[in-house]
Amino acid sequence: QVHLVVSGGALVQAGDSLTLSCIGSGRTSATYYAMGWFRQTPAKEREFVAALNWNDRYYADSVKGRFTISGDSVKSKLRLQMNSLKPEDTAVYYCAATSLFSGSDDYLRATSWSYWGQGTQVTVSS
Repeated sequence: QVHLVVSGGALVQAGDSLTLSCIGSGRTSATYYAMGWFRQTPAKEREFVAALNWNDRYYADSVKGRFTISGDSVKSKLRLQMNSLKPEDTAVYYCAATSLFSGSDDYLRATSWSYWGQGTQVTVSS
């Protein structure tokens, strides 16, 4: 079974930076055609944050210009660099991976992803 190991969550102050990491094990990461990040709070449904699909990068409007998604050359490790953090970024962040998408916009939907990490708490104080 594929296991995604997530790390990097922390308590930070508004304006700080933080980097999240996601590493896949139990399967060759090169078979992951896409990896991405979602986040969830008690008040909201799980929402898309960013995705790396083949050579394309996608971002939610709420994080565009502040967050950067990246991976190594064989997709063995996924990272999310978060800059200029805001209190509204506070959430549990989840790493996701999948091998196949049915459509070009499927990365936006949590139900399109096959594998999930355990989640890591990011708390941004004002």
